Amino acid sequence: MTKPHVHATHPALVARLKRADGHLRAVIDMIEAGKPCLEIAQQMQAVEKAIANAKRALIHDHLDHCLDVEHSTANRDELKAISRYL
Repeated sequence: MTKPHVHATHPALVARLKRADGHLRAVIDMIEAGKPCLEIAQQMQAVEKAIANAKRALIHDHLDHCLDVEHSTANRDELKAISRYL
C-alpha cells in the first residue's frame, strides 16, 4: 500500500477545487435553464481559471516540497514530467 502524499497546502487546494466544482454545477444548471450563452461562457471561463490556478498551485507546491535540492537525473525526469501540465 502506498503512503498518502499530503502537503500542508492540500486542504486549501481541496477548498479551491470544491468552489470550482460548485461553479461548474451552476454552469450545468444555467445550460439546463436556458440562460444566455454569454453568461454561460463567462461562468465557464471562471471555472477554467479556477482549475488552472489550482493546478498551478499544486505543481508549484510539488516543485517546492517534493524535488530534492540536488539535481539528480530522477529529479530532472520528474520535473520534465510534471512541466507538461503547466
